[in-house]
Amino acid sequence: MDPVTLETGRLILRAFEPGDVEAVHDACQDEDIQFYTPVPVPFGRQDAEKRVREEWPEGWAADKDYVLGAFRKDSAALVGSYCLTKVSAGVYELGYWAVKEQRGRGYSVEAARALCDWGWATLDVHRIEWWAMTGNTGSRAVAERLGFTVEGTLRNRSIANDGRPHDWWVGGLVRA
Repeated sequence: MDPVTLETGRLILRAFEPGDVEAVHDACQDEDIQFYTPVPVPFGRQDAEKRVREEWPEGWAADKDYVLGAFRKDSAALVGSYCLTKVSAGVYELGYWAVKEQRGRGYSVEAARALCDWGWATLDVHRIEWWAMTGNTGSRAVAERLGFTVEGTLRNRSIANDGRPHDWWVGGLVRA
């Protein structure tokens, strides 16, 4: 599938472009992004290049991983990365990270809602899942504002960048 562009009241969601490498690199220097999301630590410029130029476009081409950057209309500043990833037939996972300076303004809810709405309308979706390491209260707040039901906690679900296993929350949003 070709990447789409989505628009909300305050944001443009579009595929990342080569000119966005520096903004992605800068955002991923944040300790919370490095702890709570699966990015390399340290996160180098080459990691940003690989994602922007290879991995994210390949996800669209394979019709499996739909990653969009959210940018503010008033300043073109990067707000964050938002994606729907195919897990199985009809099931997608919503993933996101937000630039530290852009948090707390409702942008993540706005961007994620637009992406989920696009997914419901465009993809054969009957369930969208959300996963977050316990303690990532910002991510959980966004998911709950989007209407996700937190369905449980998975003990020692994965090894984080600190080398230790961590519990994860899981939630779901199902087609009404």
